[in-house]
Amino acid sequence: MSSNKMKTTTQEAEKILLEYFTVIGKATSLPGEIDLNFKINIEGKPLYILKISRPNDNNERLDFQQKLLEHLAISNNSLIAPKVIKDKSGNSIAEYTDDSGNKRKVRLLSWISGRLWSSVNPKLDSLRYNLGKHCGLLTKTLFNFKHPEAHFNFDWDISQSLWTKKYLHLFNDDEKQIIISFQNKFENHKSEYDKLRKSIVHNDANDNNIIVTQELISPKVKALIDYGDAIYTQTINDLAVTCAYAVMEYNDPLDAILPIIKGYHNEFPLLENELEYLYSAIAMRLVISVTKSAINKVKEPDNAYLLISEKPAWELLKKWHVLNADFAHYSFRAACGFTAHPKENLLKESMQQQNFKLSHLFPTVNLNKIHHLDLSVSSKWIGHQNDFNDLDLFQFKIDRLQQKHPDKIIAGGYLEPRPIYTSTAYDKVGNHGKESRSIHLGVDFWLPAQTPVHAFIDSEVVFAVNDSGNKEYGGLVVLKHQLKAFTFYSLYGHLTVESATKNVVGNTIKKGGLIGKLGNYPENGNWAPHLHFQLMLSLLDYNDDFPGVAYYRQIEVWKSICPDPNSLIKSNILQQKSTTVNDDLIIFRKKHLGKSLSLQYKNPLKIVRGRGQYLMDEFGRNYLDTVNNVAHVGHEHPKVVKAGQEQMAVLNTNTRYLHENINTLAKELLETLPSELSVIHFVNSGSEANELAIRMVKANTNSQDIIASEVGYHGSSNTCVSISSYKFDGKGGKGKPEHTHIIPLPDSFRGKYRGMDTGKKYAEEVHKQIDTIHKKGRNVGAFIIEPIISCGGQIELPDGFLDKSYKMVRRAGGLCISDEVQTGCGRMGKTFWGFQLHNAIPDIVTIGKPLGNGHPVAAVVCTQEVAKKFANGMEYFNTFGGNPVSCAIATEVLRTVKREKLQENALSVGIFLKSELKKLSKQFPIIGNVRGQGLFLGIEFVDANLNPLPNQTEYLVNRMKDHGILMSSDGPDHNVLKIKPPLVFTKENAEELLDYLSKILTEDFLLDII
Repeated sequence: MSSNKMKTTTQEAEKILLEYFTVIGKATSLPGEIDLNFKINIEGKPLYILKISRPNDNNERLDFQQKLLEHLAISNNSLIAPKVIKDKSGNSIAEYTDDSGNKRKVRLLSWISGRLWSSVNPKLDSLRYNLGKHCGLLTKTLFNFKHPEAHFNFDWDISQSLWTKKYLHLFNDDEKQIIISFQNKFENHKSEYDKLRKSIVHNDANDNNIIVTQELISPKVKALIDYGDAIYTQTINDLAVTCAYAVMEYNDPLDAILPIIKGYHNEFPLLENELEYLYSAIAMRLVISVTKSAINKVKEPDNAYLLISEKPAWELLKKWHVLNADFAHYSFRAACGFTAHPKENLLKESMQQQNFKLSHLFPTVNLNKIHHLDLSVSSKWIGHQNDFNDLDLFQFKIDRLQQKHPDKIIAGGYLEPRPIYTSTAYDKVGNHGKESRSIHLGVDFWLPAQTPVHAFIDSEVVFAVNDSGNKEYGGLVVLKHQLKAFTFYSLYGHLTVESATKNVVGNTIKKGGLIGKLGNYPENGNWAPHLHFQLMLSLLDYNDDFPGVAYYRQIEVWKSICPDPNSLIKSNILQQKSTTVNDDLIIFRKKHLGKSLSLQYKNPLKIVRGRGQYLMDEFGRNYLDTVNNVAHVGHEHPKVVKAGQEQMAVLNTNTRYLHENINTLAKELLETLPSELSVIHFVNSGSEANELAIRMVKANTNSQDIIASEVGYHGSSNTCVSISSYKFDGKGGKGKPEHTHIIPLPDSFRGKYRGMDTGKKYAEEVHKQIDTIHKKGRNVGAFIIEPIISCGGQIELPDGFLDKSYKMVRRAGGLCISDEVQTGCGRMGKTFWGFQLHNAIPDIVTIGKPLGNGHPVAAVVCTQEVAKKFANGMEYFNTFGGNPVSCAIATEVLRTVKREKLQENALSVGIFLKSELKKLSKQFPIIGNVRGQGLFLGIEFVDANLNPLPNQTEYLVNRMKDHGILMSSDGPDHNVLKIKPPLVFTKENAEELLDYLSKILTEDFLLDII
């Protein structure tokens, strides 16, 4: 082995440490490419890092590194960096001779405690922003530092990166093409790049050189270490290096980079011309990395440290190659607070000076006024999703709107978040889960087919698409316009195919010249005839298409690339209106709505639309809903919506009049129940159902003593709260009322009795309460319980418990109530009602949330005997219970469950999901228990001693929301994740849920507990 590769043992390192620094410590070897590094522990704590150079290393270069650290130590008190420890002779660099006679340099630096960036999970936007700030502060501190040894030839210097051209033979053809494209781009602009400002920079902020604080939530970058690659080069290179390493393994590296740039610029303001070269600089750092790895595969195939970043570097390089360089540049500018496109303001000023009228665009249309058409996510005009997917209906609605406004052009759409783009072609998986393109970038003008469209300015045809299969635009023409200071483009979508065919690339169209005519659907690819008109400052390398819809997270960039066409049209109607921000909504809500109303999530969502198993916010983002069991057959199910609309248009009145709807609903409901339960009273809510059930109990038993479960919840009325331990034992509660008798939560996992065969023990607790009531000289009224206790944490009743308890209660003269507000209507999968899981038939069943799919309708079903005794002369009347509209809706809900086999879906998807969650529990011990039936499941989080973990559960809920999945917690200790989605929840939805659960369960805050 050559002397260059000779190793120093930990024992030798400890001897050197003692001899030169009089420090007694325990040495542990650390990886390194150039120096031999040792962590020095004293009394078990890391205090120093000992760096031993390779033989004959450059002493001046080491002096440069030491002087740099000394400069940092005196220049910026807020910047943490390794401190130079002098040897016993007062030198910052010691020298010793090894056993082979080689002279080696020795340095001792202070150890900086913390976590390596590579070990931190997750690295959220806030941490990457903080990394940018720290690196910017370091750049600023080093900017005026000078040292003669900072100028040298160095393979890892981006400005010298074209040496990689000599090693193209080490790559396959595909890899070679990627590398060559970046090398050529860098080389073509090298002369201008070389003129950028320069300074000494760290040059190696890789994921093993960044130290992060110990906090598992909201950590911060503490320091950068290892200044061995510091060099005098283009200042922007330091940011490029940081970006290249910090965003490996992200789905969307550009999105991940932007917080870094923003933080860096906040501390060290970047110049606009520097941002032009950042894309290439990042790429060339990655090219250096993969080239080094390729060389080292040949040179040192056994050195794992040298190869460690090869795979993620290549993955990032490939994603970077696909990314449009101009779009990246504009994104960088926006992150720094510049206009994303440098010419944006010029275009706006120029358009303001143009004397443009709509008649220039549509000279045959004698209209200059506009009626704004709202197609936004919260628009009621577009109606149900089925409506805007029905082309004939959409055309009819446009025609009717035009008839109402015959003197106006119907128009709108710029930066409008639209829910109408439902194709998966509009989806991607970003760093925050699924994202859909929803932000409309142009203005739509709704006009008759064959309406001529003319050029508003002298133009040149850039491209024209005559593919009638183009689903986004149909016939498409893009024109280029040259003004004195810049070029811009305009786009005309949904023209006839012939319009596109006749526009030959390179042809000129003078102002007022014909561009084409509006097509008709389906030829124009989308709804009723209209023109999609869009302005662009860049074509972003598109040559046969151009996005008309953008992702919300990129809106600041896109609205600069595609400025508001209204700057040309100058319509007050189309002028962008400010929208109410969520903070304003929250402030008003807190001031004027009930003070006890709560909001979900640390950063509340504004939800404006529902569709199946998804909820949609005001920006068009879809959230997979795993918790809103109220939307039993799916949010805004079209047949349920239609049933309500049709009946509401005809009649809505009370039950004192004969009507078929109430009988029809009763028949549908009775078909699902055992014959013993045959009398129905319709009400408005689950609370009202349980309230009525207790009235029935009192009428039947002349008793108001009710037995219920600990942490049970049965509604918000006075009576319901009085029997709900979840309420009266919780915050603001006043404890158990005199006539309420609570049994321990029948939880076999962490309850009073644990393990198998606890049903008899918990049933005995019911018997104890019966005895308590009797000892007070009173009779038992009823026992009420959910078949799976929801607020208790999705607690499955132990085997045998319900049947035994019912028998005890009935022997005591009481009634048995099954609260099916959350568990009923097919959710259990195996059975239609929860009580059927236990082969026990109650005297009264209360039904709520599922029955109306969000509409206020509920029911109480009882035996004939209970009904007869309740009918004691006091009339029962409910103004809206059983009204024709509610009955029509509820009937359709029950029929939808049957028709779409949603009970079967709950069974199959529930079995799959529960099984996979149990597999996850073996991988992640924090999951203590998985329980439930069908699509009514609970995941309980505990530590090794079964202590509840509410903070970790809340963390998981909010992190899942960040990835577009809505979840919620429950249980007396708030440590149970509940899963009770609309029954249209699919196996694919379950797989997505499992994927993100698996991802987030690996995060530091959740792993640290075990």
